[in-house]
Amino acid sequence: MLAATSPSDRLKAQSPGPPMQRAQGHVRARFIARSGRTEISELFQDGSAKLRMPRWHGGAAEAILINMAGGLTGGDRFATTIEVERGADLVVTTQAAEKIYRRLDDFALIETNLAVAPGARLDWLPQETILFDQSALKRSFTVELDDGATFLAVESVVLGRRAMGERVESGHFHDRWRIRQGDKLLFADDLRLDGAIDSIAAGQASLGGKAAMATIIYVGGDCQRYLDALRDVIGANGGASAFGGKLIARLVAEDGLALRRVLIPAISLLREGVALPKAWQQ
Repeated sequence: MLAATSPSDRLKAQSPGPPMQRAQGHVRARFIARSGRTEISELFQDGSAKLRMPRWHGGAAEAILINMAGGLTGGDRFATTIEVERGADLVVTTQAAEKIYRRLDDFALIETNLAVAPGARLDWLPQETILFDQSALKRSFTVELDDGATFLAVESVVLGRRAMGERVESGHFHDRWRIRQGDKLLFADDLRLDGAIDSIAAGQASLGGKAAMATIIYVGGDCQRYLDALRDVIGANGGASAFGGKLIARLVAEDGLALRRVLIPAISLLREGVALPKAWQQ
């Protein structure tokens, strides 16, 4: 009796040929305050990763991360390193949602390292990460905050695009967060979805059958005063707590659009009504 094989197994069994091309990208940038404005003082770009800064008038500077590869799959590697110096005020977003496609082998890797100095503020506001069926992503998010730094981060994940009939039946997603302030570990989190993701997400202790989720964290001396209003915005599909100089919220939604309808007012609240980057509004 012949063993059943998948199309990908049969392809691998054929002549190996040249290795498949993989996307690599790295952005490293440093921002400073000069004459009441936030300016970029150092920039390194490599491979498919780019950073662009649209013109702005007053307020925080805006930086847009761009993946020229148009998505990630197994074997792709992307890294972002950003430093915000004393007195600078920066918002970082992405040009579009990041799409993680089906892999043949290996994992897609995304590594983010952020540092914020005293008296500086960084708002990390990338658009959604969309996981496709049989994708595999390992993501690390490391933040070093000095005392007196202000930091807001939002990361949202969508399991397929339900409006297009997509479902994520299986795959792998590992999201690792480490946020430190001074010599103190302020926040540590590891999320793993491995194997039958559709079944895992159906559980009431996970997503309750919903396909979108987000984490919000705000670090600042005034975090407690936002708590009640943020809970009102989130409603029944999530929760928020404030303690130890930080505010943390989790929320889930039926799909990416429903998630945005909650995220946008939640982020606006924590930004004192300042409009989101234009990339979010397209």
